[in-house]
Amino acid sequence: MAEKNVRWGIVGAGRIAHRFARSLAHEPHSELVAISCRSAGRAAAFAAEHGVPEEGTFSDEGLGGVAGAAHAALLARPDVDAVYLALPHGMHLTWAVAALRAGKAVLCEKPACASAAETRALVDAARTEGALLMEAMKTRFTPLYRRVRELVAEGAIGELMRVEALLENDMGDRIARGDDYMSDPAAGGILLDSGIYCAAWIDDYLPGPYEVVSAHARWDHGIDCFVDAELTLDAKGEKTARLVTAADTAGPRTATLVGTAGKIVVEDMHRPQRAVLLADGAEPVELDVPYPVDDLYDQIAHFTDLLRAGLTESPVMSLAATLRCAELLDAARAKIAA
Repeated sequence: MAEKNVRWGIVGAGRIAHRFARSLAHEPHSELVAISCRSAGRAAAFAAEHGVPEEGTFSDEGLGGVAGAAHAALLARPDVDAVYLALPHGMHLTWAVAALRAGKAVLCEKPACASAAETRALVDAARTEGALLMEAMKTRFTPLYRRVRELVAEGAIGELMRVEALLENDMGDRIARGDDYMSDPAAGGILLDSGIYCAAWIDDYLPGPYEVVSAHARWDHGIDCFVDAELTLDAKGEKTARLVTAADTAGPRTATLVGTAGKIVVEDMHRPQRAVLLADGAEPVELDVPYPVDDLYDQIAHFTDLLRAGLTESPVMSLAATLRCAELLDAARAKIAA
């Protein structure tokens, strides 16, 4: 479909859906044609803000109050080529599979699913349908991330031996309130929501095989609000990683790549624009590589290019990588429960 624009529908109208729509407006080969959510008022407001035509604006309330009617109506539209799935984690499998079966390409917000088993089912569905599916792991597509990856590949810090991925945020009382997707006992918690970023850093640089050797967590109303896991990533235990993520405290938000000849420390690891290269025997080198638009744009452009080229998988965030990340989180969860 290289001759025409990609026509997008957004499934869900929460905070991230608005951010996505604003970023999508900058992508020259894309247009937003549909939105779906539960509330008629929210759907109308979203459409007005982002220029969605009335015929592409769907809500459950406007379709008789039937849960999911809006999403089904969006997926039934022949003028939607791709969907951005911006629903709570526990709904990803159902609606991503439905979209794939409807012939739509799917950019699914992270985490792809709530477990490795669900992720495997989703990957199988994409391969069966021969449709493009990509987890929206925005970090891997940012210019700074790509530059850091080049430096590691060039041997700037020697052989990579350890990855420390730390993402600690004070999210207030989102878990305790009980009305947020983070509060879902089956698909909420900080390990899924933010730990997936940590897993993606670890997987990309030290893909394993891995073993979670220790893990502990803090809990808020029965939901994990802090996780700290240590991993080994080779048979000898010489290559290691640490995953730390929190919803109840403001702490480090860094990715540190430690090699035999230095290290690279990345600021704001889930929205990276700055890092420092600390090579042994050399002065520190500051890396400042800003976004062209925002932290979502590069992944949107990448996905759009894939679809226009007729491809069904990303070489940057492959289906295999998505599954490995889900398995890593499952392993951390199992270690906590052991």
